[in-house]
This record gives sequence, C-alpha cells and structure tokens, in this order.
Amino acid sequence: MDFIWNNIFRKRTKDEADIADLIKKVPIFEDLNRLELKEFLRISHLRTYKPGEIIFYEGEPGVGMYIIQKGRVRIFKEAEEGKTTELAVLEDGDFFGELALLDDSPRSACAMAITETKVIGIFRPDLFSLFERKPKLGNKVLLRLANMIGQRLKATNEQLQQLTREKEATGADR
Repeated sequence: MDFIWNNIFRKRTKDEADIADLIKKVPIFEDLNRLELKEFLRISHLRTYKPGEIIFYEGEPGVGMYIIQKGRVRIFKEAEEGKTTELAVLEDGDFFGELALLDDSPRSACAMAITETKVIGIFRPDLFSLFERKPKLGNKVLLRLANMIGQRLKATNEQLQQLTREKEATGADR
C-alpha cells in the first residue's frame, strides 16, 4: 500500500523546480499559477545539443518552441554559396521558435547550438492535446502568445520604418 502514497507527497526534484522556474520566466507562461505550470511541466521535453549541432533547419516544418536552460544558440539564415547571416545569439533563459506553437509553416531560420546546450522543448501536438483537456488554460496561453507576437510585429514594423527613412535620407543626399 505504500506505493499509493509515494507520489502524493513527493516533492519536486531540483530539475523539475528549475524547469518550472525557467518556463515561468517566458512571457507566454508568466501568468500561470502553480497547477497550470505543472501541466506544462508534463508536456516539456529536455534535450541536449553538442556544440555545432543543428536544433532545426530553415525550411523544416515548425513543431514547437525551445527555452534555453543552459548554453548558447545561434539563429541564422543560410544564403547562397554557403554564406550565412546571423540574426541572433541566444543564451540561458531565452526562447525561440514560438510561432511554431500556432503554425506548422516552415522555419524561417536555422538554430544551432554554439556550446553544449540544454533546451526545454514544448511541442505543438502536446500543447494542443493539453488545450483540449484544459480549454481555459489554452485560452489564457494563446492570448499571451498573441499579445507577444503582436508586440514583436510592432517592433519589426518600427524597425522597417526606420530603415526606410534611413534609405530615403541617403538617397535624398545624392
């Protein structure tokens, strides 16, 4: 009969606590309560990548997002003749690939581990299964995700407008 009580009073392991704390720092999940966060712990997957190992390639279908627990990840686009354009270098606590939670369209860039890197993956099929079981939680997370994507779109539009103004100013000087 002891086996019945073992899981009821089990405390979270240090790894589970670290992962929960890390997930909670991602803006999409920051408003989750302890029980809601526990649901995401159940669907999170810990993966380790070696330096130089590709996490995903540009053009692959997006299947989920990643949160960097430890390490560094380079986000880049491949150009012709083997040249690449670096878009970002991400570190502990950063996240990437979140659009894949909404859409399985092809990845817009590559992601590669720079150092030995541990990531927490949250994948679309698991997420949608969770949302079917817990629709209120799904609405809460999807609203936060939409808000974050909207903020990023506004920032991108501002950058594009700034680049357009700079280009026009440079052209006007000629």
